[in-house]
Amino acid sequence: MELTVPDIELVELLKNGDHSALERIYKRYHGVLYSHAYRRLPDREEVRDILHEIFINLWQNRNGLIITSSLSAYLYASVRSRVLNSIRNQKVRSNYVQSLQHFMDEGQEVVETKFREKELISLVEQEVSLLPLQMRTIFEMSRFQELSHKEVAEELNISPQTVRTQVRNALRILRVKLGDNIFTLFF
Repeated sequence: MELTVPDIELVELLKNGDHSALERIYKRYHGVLYSHAYRRLPDREEVRDILHEIFINLWQNRNGLIITSSLSAYLYASVRSRVLNSIRNQKVRSNYVQSLQHFMDEGQEVVETKFREKELISLVEQEVSLLPLQMRTIFEMSRFQELSHKEVAEELNISPQTVRTQVRNALRILRVKLGDNIFTLFF
């Protein structure tokens, strides 16, 4: 087969299973397609893979090959399409990696925050448990069960003023024992 065979004949030979037609097309277009792809995607290995896939698909799909304009236009369009897909896939991978890194960074902070929060809750519960029995009962009903002073007073059969006084005293004790910073987080 001579070198100056027109593209249209090469396509017909290719469709008839002539492997040498594929070789001619490869020799004729590989260099310019490589340059075209490399300008848009400066990754040599990725460009080689793209061109490899295009020529494999050209051979594998030769029977159903429909070229509406010219072989060169068909090949350039194939390169453009695959380069754009590759760029889009790289962006997706990059976004995924960034998202994963953010999640890992965030996750570490969340774990540390949850751990500190659990320690603080344990410290508060320990200090509340050290309050005198009646004061602790009134305080827990008021703060943890979220009952009003009147409801606590009715349930314990004491005056609402006693409930207010006991809650206020409990808060003073806890503020001293826990410090203002921790105290304001919880009460």
